Amino acid sequence: MKLVILAGGLGTRINEETSVKPKPMIEIGGRPILWHIMKLYSHYGINEFIICLGYKGYIIKEYFANYFLHMSDVTFDMEHNEMQVHQKYAEPWKVTLVDTGELTMTGGRLKRVRDYVGDQTFCFTYGDGVGDVDINALINFHRSHNNAATVTAVQPPGRFGALELEGSRIKSFQEKPQGDGAWINGGFFVLSPAVFDLIDSDETLWEKEPMERLANSNQLHAYFHKGFWQPMDTLRDKQHLEQLWQQQKAPWKIW
Repeated sequence: MKLVILAGGLGTRINEETSVKPKPMIEIGGRPILWHIMKLYSHYGINEFIICLGYKGYIIKEYFANYFLHMSDVTFDMEHNEMQVHQKYAEPWKVTLVDTGELTMTGGRLKRVRDYVGDQTFCFTYGDGVGDVDINALINFHRSHNNAATVTAVQPPGRFGALELEGSRIKSFQEKPQGDGAWINGGFFVLSPAVFDLIDSDETLWEKEPMERLANSNQLHAYFHKGFWQPMDTLRDKQHLEQLWQQQKAPWKIW
């Protein structure tokens, strides 16, 4: 199974960092949060990644082009113009980096990678949040209801999209409602390729018309995650994740 990761947004709410790098490249414990997300999925055997680039996407390309340099000890022989990489560690990853446009919305980015996804069910997530989500259980739940889409529902203080539920079936979807305590969109989706047909253009927000259409047609289900989940929207969020990592209390580090 493949994982599509959104990594192209401007990240304006954490511009202390994103003025010089894309949000998914902000580091937690000396590694980009994008790396943490990929390590989580890789733990569950998902090692093929399609990353939707936009704002400063070349930085993400350079990171993977020089992955051995970031992860290994290296000797540079300047006289002979040679480089020796020591203790090579190769992740079992296949990473496809796709320029989906700097101003493209989330739905538009997803639709632009349709040809790379193919005709199989796939995972889809944001490049700025981590959690101890059991990806195998999520995928098995998606297969059990045999509908087009599953979203992981979480319960932090309400600042994100709320789900109106009937059992596990989502009746309606509302982005960023007022109030706290609702089950909200935590990302970590499993999707059928049929969802591509619900995305109209580059201007389409995945969290608006496509998810609303899925809910209205009874094709969107919620996988309830009661464990740790944390987006990195602000500098305070980043500092919280960093503190957990440094204290060796990072719940998402399951590898």
